[in-house]
This record gives sequence, C-alpha cells and structure tokens, in this order.
Amino acid sequence: MKAWELVKFGPEKNLRLVERPVPTPGPGEVLVRVHAVSLNFRDKALLEGAYMPGLPLPIVPASDACGEVVAVGDGVTRAAVGDRVTCQFRVRWIDGKPGAEEISFSLGGPLPGVLAEYVLWPQQAIVKPPSHLSHEEAATLPIAGLTAWFALMEDGRLKAGESVLAQGTGGVSLFAVQFAALAGARMIVISSSDEKLAKTRQLGATDTINYRTTPDWDKAVLELTGGRGVDHVIEVGGGETIRRTLNALAIDGHVAVVGFLGGKEIGMDALSLIRKRVRIRGMAVGHRRAFEEMNRAIEIHGLRPVIDHGFPFTEAREAFDYLDKGAFGKIVIRMTE
Repeated sequence: MKAWELVKFGPEKNLRLVERPVPTPGPGEVLVRVHAVSLNFRDKALLEGAYMPGLPLPIVPASDACGEVVAVGDGVTRAAVGDRVTCQFRVRWIDGKPGAEEISFSLGGPLPGVLAEYVLWPQQAIVKPPSHLSHEEAATLPIAGLTAWFALMEDGRLKAGESVLAQGTGGVSLFAVQFAALAGARMIVISSSDEKLAKTRQLGATDTINYRTTPDWDKAVLELTGGRGVDHVIEVGGGETIRRTLNALAIDGHVAVVGFLGGKEIGMDALSLIRKRVRIRGMAVGHRRAFEEMNRAIEIHGLRPVIDHGFPFTEAREAFDYLDKGAFGKIVIRMTE
C-alpha cells in the first residue's frame, strides 16, 4: 500500500510517499481502507515541529479519516466487513474524565496516522458516521466536529438563548456556528474577511465583526450584547488574543481554548478572571460517547460539514500548503476518486 511519511520536522513539510505492506488486524483490531482524510492545524504544527517535537520519525501523519472495514481481528464485535467507519482521535477515551493514558494515545502522533491507503484501528475507537454524509464530510468529524461539540454541548452545557463567540472561520469555528444554531443560541463570529463572514451568516451566525476594520472587536461584542458579554467563547488564538476574549466575556462565562494560532504562551489578567468568575477549559477534543451523540444530532438535523477544498492523495503536500492560507472550513484529501 502507499502511505505518506513525515521524515523530518520543519516548514518545508518533509513528506515522502512510500510503499508499506498492508497490515493484518490482530485481536480487537479492524483493517480499514481509507477513503478520505481531513487535515487539522495540529497536523501542520506537528509537521513543522511546533507540536510533539520529540516524536520519533518517520511517522504517518494526520488523524482524521473515514473508510471501509475490509478485515477484522478476533473478538471484534463493534464493526463488520463492509461497515463505513471513522475513528476516535484519542483511541482509549471512551467516556468520563480522561487519565494520562486516555489523553496520550492519539492518532497521528504518537500513534501512526491515517494518511495511508489502509490503517489499523482498535475496535473500541470505531465510530460510525452519519449516513447522509459523504466520506469527505465524515472525515471532518473526529477532531474539528467533536472539539466544537464537546466545547459547547458537553463542557459548556449550551442553552437556547445563550450567546457564543467564535474566532475565525476554520473547521472548529464553523462547526461551532452550526451547533450553536441548532441549540438556538446567538452566534457572533469574528474574522478578517467580509466575504467569509457573509458565509457564516448562511450557516447560522447572527452577528459578525471584521477584526481588521474593527480592531477593538471585544468592545464591539460588548456593544452587541448590551454590555453583558458572551456566555461562551471558542478561543483559537491563544497568545495575547485571550485578553480581548476575557473583556468580551460575560460574568460566569466559559472559554474553550481549542488552538494556539497566536502563540503557545497565554497572557491573562488575574483580576478579570476573578471578577468575572471565568471558566477556562483547554479542549483535548472529546470522548467516544460524545462523538456518538454528536453524530446522532448531525443526522437528525441533516447538518453538513463545510469543506473548503479537496485534494487527491498524491497531492498531500499541496493540501498542507493550502492549510497555511487559512481555509473556510475543512481541507480534505481524497484517497479514491
């Protein structure tokens, strides 16, 4: 089978296409023929050495995929040959609070990733996608979809009538827009592109702010909410962005930190934290139980993930380069035409 390997960290994205033997499933494992792969910012950070720089190389990168089960090992009961499946990113986190083991075992580092024609997945991590989605759409769910769902529904306990602020128009933020709309929440989106902001309104955003033309976007959020602030924030910036986030937040507000586009060091005002009784939670994606609940909601409501661009398997490097540009939604790699 063909697979992409990361052989060296760096901005050059040192990937090589290699031949590997098709693996054989052992007890409790399923062999999946991959049909589509979805890229995340985590994958880009890993290639460049900003995330897990001590990871032994070479490794097959990327963590989100949808495919078809073609063989099963002894004792497998959660999937059968012919089933269409995705895989839980943190393969041992099934439910409840995670321990070190549940957090550590993740696809695409340190475990082998999915940018290959065939992959082995443990049966306990298998999740069946909503039936109405294409392979490409289903491949966007394991990290981007579940991170947004877990932030708002599982940790945030989002209620109708509450307000949410999403930063940017990447995959997690757009899923947050769609989930907030399903919940009957007010959705505010900030971006540097008026064109992208207009598209978010079609997905369910109720208010939009261009932070390039309105650099004091936190003050604009306060104006939109009558000085109260928002109940939930999908924080993708990190760095100094979080200072404005705290200013835009309501008392007892909830911040879900899902990214670090502005830097891995976060600067915060302790008085703001105390005065507003802020709840800040770093998002480690989510567990399988929430993944399955999210999929049921997606199917019931007929929700469709937003895909910006698709690339063939042979153009994986180009797909990662496109990720640098800042997509509207998700970037996918098609394994089969």
